[in-house]
Order: sequence, then structure tokens, then C-alpha cells
Amino acid sequence: MKPITNSTWAIGCMVIAAVVAGSCQMKKTTATQPPDAAHNSRNAVDWSGTYHGTLPCADCPGIDYTLTLKTDNSYLLKTQYLEKGDSVFRESGSFSWDESGSRITLDERNEKFQVGENRLFHLDRDGNRITGNLAAHYILTKLTDTLIGRYWKLIELDGTAVDAGTTQKEPYIRLNQENNRLEANGGCNGLGGTYELAEPNRIKFSQLIGTMMACENMEVENGLKRVLEMTDSYHLQNDTLQLFRARMAPLAKFVAVEK
Repeated sequence: MKPITNSTWAIGCMVIAAVVAGSCQMKKTTATQPPDAAHNSRNAVDWSGTYHGTLPCADCPGIDYTLTLKTDNSYLLKTQYLEKGDSVFRESGSFSWDESGSRITLDERNEKFQVGENRLFHLDRDGNRITGNLAAHYILTKLTDTLIGRYWKLIELDGTAVDAGTTQKEPYIRLNQENNRLEANGGCNGLGGTYELAEPNRIKFSQLIGTMMACENMEVENGLKRVLEMTDSYHLQNDTLQLFRARMAPLAKFVAVEK
């Protein structure tokens, strides 16, 4: 073994000192890096849109709850108490974010939610997550497909415009997320049924039923029922929906209306 000379000892000390200094410098740099304040739900999540779910109810099977959050920090809320009649309650107002950018409060209701990726978690009065067996029932899911849950007003049938006032009631369809139910009106009678969606842009309506009242100008209603029975695909662009059969011309055309 070669003896350690003074020069070798000096070089070794210099190497150790450089390593220690580098390690300290690295720790100092890491410690002084500021936290990423922009990475929160408000800034990092695509939170605007419509959320739906059925919240628990003390004296009914549940509350059908549809909440729309807009980028100007305003909201629209629709609630319906299941098996308590057909009344739908509509509200609008503003919401505010907390300092962490992860929770919102509906100002007019003092109702709090934690904002997640495509989900809203309904919080208790103190702003805490609800736990226990019912926790999963306090979650609203974002309707990422804007086809679902919207009120689609019929404006064209078999290439002919459906003008306002030509039917006793406004003809429309709505595809509800709950149990894939179809809600509609042909201009006189209420219609119901189910729907199935498949990729790409495939849709099928079935189990269509309706009331049997007689009105003037039943042509629109009869035409809409026939279209729903025939439709096998759709095209959605912004606030316009078209229904098709194979590659033929559009059977019906709708526009989204806030209801």
C-alpha cells in the first residue's frame, strides 16, 4: 500500500469539501423554492360546467340536484324532490372560492362544495367532507357530454321549420342522466322512454310512451315520435343538435334553451 502523501491528503480534502458544499447549496436551493400557488382546483381544474347527482333527503328517496357553474362565478341550480310531485325549483346566484382555491360556497345558500376533477363533493356546514356509509351519495358528477341534461327545443322536423306558437306546447326533448330516461313533449302530449348512447355518436330511443290527449296540429307530435323511433345517430355542435337515420338528411333539429 502506498503511503498517503501531503499532496494526496490535500486533494482528498478539497474533493470532500466540494461535495459537502455542493450538497449544502443544493439543500439551500430546494428549501427556498416557493410553493406552486397556481396548482389548485380553481386554476388547474376545468371546473366550469354542469354537475348532477341525487343527494340524500330526510323524507323522500332523494333530491335530484343539477348545478351549473359558470366562469363568471355565477351558478344555476335545479332541484327536484323525488316522489314529492313534479315541481322543479330553480335558483341562480353567485359563488365564491376560499383562500386555498379548492372549495366554493354558493353565496345565497351558504352551501359548500370541494371542487375535484369532474366532481363536486357536497360539504357539511363547517366545510368538511362527509364520511361514512352515505359519503358516495354526496358527490355530484360533471356532465362532460353536453348532450345530457339539456333542454333541446325542436326547431325543424323533416326539413320543415317548427315555428313558435304552432303547437299548444313547446316541443322538446331532454336526455336525463338518471336511468337514461328520455323526457319530451311533442307539442300536445308528454312523452317518455329510454335512450342508449354508443360511440361514435350513436343513439337509440326505446320504450316510448305518452299521454293521449287530442290537440290541433298533431302533425308535429306524430312526426317527432316517428323520428325518435327511427333515429340511430346524432350530430352535436355547440348549442345545436341534429338527429339522423343512417346517412340520410337530418330528421330533426334542436337548439339548447336554458330551462
